Amino acid sequence: MDAVDLQIIRELQADGRLSNQELADRVRLSPSPCLRRVRRLEEAGLIRGYTAMVDQVAFGLPITVFVRVRLERHTAETVNAFEEHVDEIEHIQDCYLMAGSSDYLLRVVIESLEAYEQLVRDRIHAIPGIASIESSFAFGSVKQSRTFPRPTQPRSRPRTP
Repeated sequence: MDAVDLQIIRELQADGRLSNQELADRVRLSPSPCLRRVRRLEEAGLIRGYTAMVDQVAFGLPITVFVRVRLERHTAETVNAFEEHVDEIEHIQDCYLMAGSSDYLLRVVIESLEAYEQLVRDRIHAIPGIASIESSFAFGSVKQSRTFPRPTQPRSRPRTP
């Protein structure tokens, strides 16, 4: 991945609907090499797909909750069961495996406090193996970046024998 690839990724993160011609103009390539680079980035898994950014509040899900979960045990069975259940709950947008006092950090988007209470009572508490749940409600969003920063360290290339 070189500087042009990084620029292509940044441009597509900012606007995934760019035509190949517009993208090529922005990264100063002709259309054919630009398209080849985009396809190579897709095939390598660096670009995993394209999506529309939807306004969460306008969509009807104005509440964001960050939920810290601690498991009772860390057996493979408990961890797998938890992760499978989380994957089935659509209001859970993100689930991070954490180091520290919590095992997982969830980001939940939901329509109301009452709906969040029902989600916790009916779905999250029903997951076996949870020792504790702690919720923090976001009052607002200061920054939500859609583009990654440039890596500070160059990616290491595998050595060839």
